[in-house]
Amino acid sequence: MNWIIIGIVALALGLVVGNLMLLKHSANTKMPSLKDKKPGQDQGYDNENWDDDDY
Repeated sequence: MNWIIIGIVALALGLVVGNLMLLKHSANTKMPSLKDKKPGQDQGYDNENWDDDDY
């Protein structure tokens, strides 16, 4: 019974430490500015030719 509790505590601690490491790693990530985006700017896909896709 003690091994289950130790396993759950270790799993929770690993989850917290992993998320903190991910947060520290992604803190310096450059995000695109919403101010520079123009209204109606193309998103890189074509909305008009959905019927032409052959899946």
